[in-house]
Amino acid sequence: MLASMMEPDYRYENCSIVALDDGGVVVGAQIAMRLHCIITMMVMQEITLPRELKPIAGIGSGGKFTYNREFSDGEIDEMVSEYHGYLEEERLHKFQELNRLLGSDGLMSTKILKHHTVILVSDGLQSTIELDMAAELIKPIAIDKLIVATPFASVPVIDRVHVMADAVFCLDVIDEPFETAHYYDKNDIPDHNKIIKTIENIILKWK
Repeated sequence: MLASMMEPDYRYENCSIVALDDGGVVVGAQIAMRLHCIITMMVMQEITLPRELKPIAGIGSGGKFTYNREFSDGEIDEMVSEYHGYLEEERLHKFQELNRLLGSDGLMSTKILKHHTVILVSDGLQSTIELDMAAELIKPIAIDKLIVATPFASVPVIDRVHVMADAVFCLDVIDEPFETAHYYDKNDIPDHNKIIKTIENIILKWK
């Protein structure tokens, strides 16, 4: 459905899809095949504090650490002060996990984004942290346009998208979202190795 909505405007543009998670690759693959464009993946790990539902931060490749701007500066300062030791432990643990996921796959090459319309894709956006991390990654790159595509998103996410992106394609905006899996009849996301193969196959076919 998202691919059909995007095809009229973006089929003949130079586009690069950046999936924000494994589920985003499954959704993004359909868009990439329809638009005949390449796809890559931004691998990140979220850091959530005890008794908090929203992640306080995320860590991306290269150890890039980004706070969740759904929290105010004052809230972040208070939580960092209270959980400083816990945050440092989680930062190290998540960074190690991130390196394990990345391995030698060479994901997220920024070269394929330069002077392209960049399409950020997720299988569902409940928090702005993934968008904030993507924004930090893309900031130094000269891109033509920034598009966000997702089957559903929360109200704070849509508010953030309207500020940061040139266009958004979203099938449903949800006031109080459940876990992403709740919105799918089948939750059969392939394991990470198969996800990487999906990316490689599309890149080989279209580049």
